[in-house]
Amino acid sequence: MAESRVGNKVIIVGCPGSGKSTLAVKLADITGLPLIHLDNIWWNADRTHISREEFDSKLQEIMQGDEWILDGDYSRTYEERIRVCDTVIMLDYGKELCMVGITERVGKEREDIPWTEQKLDPELARIVRKFHKTNRSTLMRLFKKYPGRQVIVFKTRAEADSWLSELSQNQEEDQ
Repeated sequence: MAESRVGNKVIIVGCPGSGKSTLAVKLADITGLPLIHLDNIWWNADRTHISREEFDSKLQEIMQGDEWILDGDYSRTYEERIRVCDTVIMLDYGKELCMVGITERVGKEREDIPWTEQKLDPELARIVRKFHKTNRSTLMRLFKKYPGRQVIVFKTRAEADSWLSELSQNQEEDQ
């Protein structure tokens, strides 16, 4: 079982459709840590996005804070986020489950992105299909490079739910 404590600077990474945002909301509710959905920084409601420079500046500003949960994969920023966080939560689920995840959210309003998907985005499906070959290996390498971080890897949603339940119980006992 994963450590049932969490730090004050948490990043949640994993394949699109794995449930990062859902886990992030639950974690924020349990811990009281401020939650930032990176998609809400990068994307505008009209599906355009801000510049990389503006995104990087906003991300740097957030990471200077003492407490946060950063929800979102954004592989280009893995290293800088891992370098400054104290806890990494990785949802390491199979691509089939993640494909179901991105398919099921079509037509659903979500707080982690500023629009509602009306159809499955083929680019997102492509990212899901290649995630384990590209992003996963990069993350594993960075976990070794920054060994002082608590790294919590879940292989199933049941593992993540069990951990959240235990974390919630521990938080209640501490109060």
